[in-house]
Amino acid sequence: MNSQFGLANVWSQGDMVTRGVALLLLAMSLASWMVIIIKTLDLLRYKKVSQAAEAFWHSEDFAAGLAALGNDPANPFRQLAQQGREATLHHRQTKAQLHDTLDVSDWVTRTLRNVIDEFTGKLQSGLAILASVGSTAPFVGLFGTVWGIYHALLAIGAAGQATIDKVAGPIGESLIMTALGLAVAIPAVLGYNALVRGNKGVLQKLSRFAHDLHAYFVTGARVGSNGSSGSGGSAQIVPIKSA
Repeated sequence: MNSQFGLANVWSQGDMVTRGVALLLLAMSLASWMVIIIKTLDLLRYKKVSQAAEAFWHSEDFAAGLAALGNDPANPFRQLAQQGREATLHHRQTKAQLHDTLDVSDWVTRTLRNVIDEFTGKLQSGLAILASVGSTAPFVGLFGTVWGIYHALLAIGAAGQATIDKVAGPIGESLIMTALGLAVAIPAVLGYNALVRGNKGVLQKLSRFAHDLHAYFVTGARVGSNGSSGSGGSAQIVPIKSA
């Protein structure tokens, strides 16, 4: 008796449209979970490397600071430090070019902003998949439900009987499609919100690090470093070695 109900019966008794909707929901679920897992692992890695950002400012020189940030070329904090140093040295060593009309502060700001913008795009990649799945999966499941109920009513009409045992099975199996749509959409929405919050935290740390780098390359001292808040002490300066 149990073989007449459940997901297996929905698949075996369903037509091409019903099976197509089920496969579509399965593909959407797999895609959303892949994005959630991959982006979560990326977030954990970025949070780990962000903890080394403070060690950069306690290094003896710039080279030691880069070493403290690690050797991963995809590390956005390392990219900021390297691009900022190259931009500063480039501005000091070039002659009579268009960017010479720019102040060194503006030149470094543009360089750091480009790095942050590129990283932001990389960090947010894949979130559109979660947003799309979260917003469309319930309607895909509802379509499967409506299609299943339509065919169930046709079968009941052809049989000429509408007893509860004839109605409960087909209608209940059709409603399973709605449940599947919700089961696909809810993790996608929750994962999207969690990843957005995590991305915001990483970008805030990256922006603070870029702000300190900008002040360091322009003035020679980190904003908020020892003595820079008006306490009378001198800021600890990490000299930039020539490239």
